[in-house]
Amino acid sequence: MQFRDLSLLAGLALAAGTPAVSQQDQPPQPVIRTETRVVLVDAVVTDKKGKYVADLARKDFKVLEDGKEQTLKSFSFEADPSSPLAGQKHYMVLFFDNSHMDAGGQMRARQAAAKFVDANAGPNRMMAVVNYSGTLEITQNFTSDADRLKQVVSGVKLNVGPSFGNYGTRNSVLALDSFARKLADVPGRKILVLLTGGFVASGELLPDITATIATCNKGNVAVYPIDVGGLSSGMPDLSQPSGGRGAGGGRTPFGFNIFGGSLPGNPGVMISSFQGARPGGGAAPGGGGSAPVGGGGSSGGSGGSKPGGASPGGTGGGSAPSRPGTGSGSGGAGAGRAPGTGTPTGTGSAPRGGNAGGPNPNSNLSNVRRAGDSIMPPIAPFAGANQQVLFMLADGTGGFVIVNTNDLVAGMEKILQEQDQFYLLSYTPPESAEGTCHSLKVKVERGGMTVRARTGYCNVKPLDLLAGKDTGKTLEAIAGAAQPGTLKPMVALPFFFTGSDTARVQVALELPTGAIKFEKVKGKQHAQINLLGIAYRQDGSVGARFSDAVKLDLEDKHAVEEFRKKPLHYETQFDVASGQYNFKLVVAPTGSPDFGKIERPLVVDPFDGKQFAMSGVALSVLARPVSNVDAGMDALLTEGLTPLIAEHHQFTPTGESRFKSTQQVMLYLELYEPANTTQNPPKMGVRLAIFDSKTGQRKKDGTVEVTRFVTAGNPMVAVPMQIPVSELEAGAYRCEFTASDTLGNTARRNLEIEVE
Repeated sequence: MQFRDLSLLAGLALAAGTPAVSQQDQPPQPVIRTETRVVLVDAVVTDKKGKYVADLARKDFKVLEDGKEQTLKSFSFEADPSSPLAGQKHYMVLFFDNSHMDAGGQMRARQAAAKFVDANAGPNRMMAVVNYSGTLEITQNFTSDADRLKQVVSGVKLNVGPSFGNYGTRNSVLALDSFARKLADVPGRKILVLLTGGFVASGELLPDITATIATCNKGNVAVYPIDVGGLSSGMPDLSQPSGGRGAGGGRTPFGFNIFGGSLPGNPGVMISSFQGARPGGGAAPGGGGSAPVGGGGSSGGSGGSKPGGASPGGTGGGSAPSRPGTGSGSGGAGAGRAPGTGTPTGTGSAPRGGNAGGPNPNSNLSNVRRAGDSIMPPIAPFAGANQQVLFMLADGTGGFVIVNTNDLVAGMEKILQEQDQFYLLSYTPPESAEGTCHSLKVKVERGGMTVRARTGYCNVKPLDLLAGKDTGKTLEAIAGAAQPGTLKPMVALPFFFTGSDTARVQVALELPTGAIKFEKVKGKQHAQINLLGIAYRQDGSVGARFSDAVKLDLEDKHAVEEFRKKPLHYETQFDVASGQYNFKLVVAPTGSPDFGKIERPLVVDPFDGKQFAMSGVALSVLARPVSNVDAGMDALLTEGLTPLIAEHHQFTPTGESRFKSTQQVMLYLELYEPANTTQNPPKMGVRLAIFDSKTGQRKKDGTVEVTRFVTAGNPMVAVPMQIPVSELEAGAYRCEFTASDTLGNTARRNLEIEVE
């Protein structure tokens, strides 16, 4: 059975009335959210023989945040019948990463999982089954029905091949991150058993791992990876090379301009035409270092080492910080849910030292440490190349890895024991800025004990910050009133499928800054902008919503004058099920009678992951190389925002639809081709036809073959392109995008733009 909305795993019901997790399955449970000013930490303690230790008291524990001991507010051992949460349901997810398992690995994993379910499913043990094969599919929601679980585990037959390359790996990690977010409101400590063939990854993957660990820790999800490949191989494979996927000069990263031109920030690098073949046998960064252009060396400094900063990006362009910031350095105004203060004189971030546990000479990830790494465990020096990420996910969330065993059922039995063999500790954290991450360490004051606990948490702002507050209620009233706003914000709402009938909507907002009122607070020029976005279903109910309070702190009035010269860019994302919505957005600066209001339809097509499809189209005027030292990416991901990355570049979406002819207007879209998982994937192309909106006259027409953007075995294809506004006269235009493959499938999108 497929579910239309991943939020079902948080206890919501299907529109059709099928129950998700019933009320009786969800006893009251403290929620791990930093905004509640409580941090919960679960700790598993074993002795020298690996046996669980059950007789510890509060005085035996110490919890350190960023190296400083914290005062424990509560303490319990969950296997103790007198524990406040004794008798609650336990939740386990069997997550099959089919994109990194061959047919034999899948068969072994599913046979063992079926045996495990048969022996262990019961009234107090709720299990769910998830498949990832390029798209996320909840095959079975939480249930205690052993027969149903066995049928689902054994009956899924997917003709997939392994997902080679770093981008296939990145998508798998982001899918895990996305799913962990949906588990946040399921009560208690959740166990996620990741059955996979393992990941071979470069340092580019570190921000994604950081984000996934942060998401799991916030939602109290412990990851227990099982290297299915190790079930038949015995010892870890230490023979795999660490230099990436190719020994050649790398691949050309700019093959997406169907009309010619160069990429902003890289005037010396011409964008090759779509007819051009891809030179070199390897993929950057495997050929000659970490530069995304394929040659040796780094791609320049990062966009700023602090989440709120707007420090210069270095000569290579760097990455936009995750928050808009106000600095004027070359790092530019980045994308994020809230701005930071920024400084115009920052110099960007550089890698910090090596790994605490000692570098693994076989590791692609060695000696690449970055902002946000306080929650990252050291890379296990004994791990094989394809097991490094598995150990990091387990160590960072308090789980463990199962490798080198042909008795998978016994390994899963060991995981099952940990559903209640842990101590639950809580403390009130010190005040810290939003977006910051903090290390955690749990110690036991008794010799011979081994402690496993998550390695950190991030102080992340909630998606619906103003819910239930007076400000939020005022914005809701404005959204429901007929009165139009005085401000004229611009917004774009492209969507990208993340699973069966589920999409991530990318909100890109450009807000005029003239009406924003600043006042002097603690020596700074301070302002605040409140936002509310609601996607209403056709029956008037709320399908999704977000709210935020964007705080601006500028140095002086001169900085305010500079700030007013351009619109404020704001970004956020929300998940929504397929369907038709009426989206309303309200923007209201504090202290001003002015407000802005936008209302527009939002249509998310049905999608089951089995048909050829196209996402929405995100326009962009800013693309920056993604490098191994991209600190800004860390903050973006730990805020729960999935960046738009194609061809080693991050695209910042814009809410603008009106452009100057001198601008370079790029776009990002995704294609979903299930046939990519077959042995003979089809060729694909995207045709862009541009018409005069008034006369209907065709002005431009071109096709780019996008097969070269495919990662083997991965149905999702990230496609970058460019709109040749310099070749268009002033006026309004309709851009028609038609994607097709050699199997006869097509998908279409339209987009309106203006050129001045």
